[in-house]
Amino acid sequence: MLTQTTSRVLEPSDLDAALAVLDREPVANAFVTARVRIAGLDPWRLGGEMWGWYEHGMLTSLCYAGANLVPICATPRAVRAFADRARRAGRRCSSIVGPADPTAQLWRLLEPGWGPAREVRARQPLMVTDHLPADIAPDPYVRRVRKDEMERIMPACVAMFTEEVGISPMAGDGGLLYQARVAELVGSGRSFARFDADGKVVFKAEIGAATDRACQIQGVWVAPEYRGKGLAAPGMAAVLRYALADIAPVASLYVNDFNTAARRTYLRVGFQEVGAFMSVLF
Repeated sequence: MLTQTTSRVLEPSDLDAALAVLDREPVANAFVTARVRIAGLDPWRLGGEMWGWYEHGMLTSLCYAGANLVPICATPRAVRAFADRARRAGRRCSSIVGPADPTAQLWRLLEPGWGPAREVRARQPLMVTDHLPADIAPDPYVRRVRKDEMERIMPACVAMFTEEVGISPMAGDGGLLYQARVAELVGSGRSFARFDADGKVVFKAEIGAATDRACQIQGVWVAPEYRGKGLAAPGMAAVLRYALADIAPVASLYVNDFNTAARRTYLRVGFQEVGAFMSVLF
């Protein structure tokens, strides 16, 4: 056992201790928890390292260091240690994302060496619900996307990502990783859409992360020509019905604070703000 206050890269044998930390905040940590429960802590399978912070021999905070840098249950002392480790390793992530306070502290420490960021989204409300709305009927045309519909769903996914993040997911590797991720969500029954008579996507969303305690809805998108026609709330109600019935007892999402239309829709469907995330995009 470690007796000092220190940080280190966790190993597969640390899995139970890491899961105990992740399970302290099942909603906020859903994305990382889902990955760890599937892949364990082996860096090759996990797609990155898991850093641990120990106080008096007890693992108290984590930081996932992969395509994203994600502080988890991170105290101010832990954040400083994670920032030191990140500086030494150099930036290998495309974003820093996590609960707003520790992520803001982490970015303050890393910005002199890693900045400037392409964009900083300082406050993204974290919203949750555990029930369906009483006054909004789920859209009966929203359904799971079939595996043979990949060519129909991909353009909508690319459009949503480009609109949301500001760059195309097809850049770099030609979109291979992104296509694989979309295929994974479709194959696992966590991609949902409404198609029009011509087979074009009108509304879509995915359940991007799922554990037995919480799931996270992402990629909510309405085709531009259908916006303002009242499709978003019934569409979200439909996805929520699938999520709560088939995936987890609590559904969550986080949204940009400047996206007032989306926030209004989520509130109508029954989501409530319980905290905030922050994202730093490179």
